[in-house]
Amino acid sequence: MGIFGGGGAAYPPMSPPALPPAPDPVPSYADDSVKKARDEQKKRAQAMAGYASTIATSGTGLATPASTTAGKQLLGA
Repeated sequence: MGIFGGGGAAYPPMSPPALPPAPDPVPSYADDSVKKARDEQKKRAQAMAGYASTIATSGTGLATPASTTAGKQLLGA
């Protein structure tokens, strides 16, 4: 027996850790579901692009004049 109590029974070697499961395959650009999702996203973007340039008013026009040249105004005033 050694100084640190070694030399006793031999332990079996440690087994390597289990491997994690393989990741799911990445869909390619040619996959039908990818094409469909890309087309739907393009349609949504085109539909939303029209809203940015539209100014909605009533039949009589604006009730107040545009305030683009009014200058600075204190918030809450």
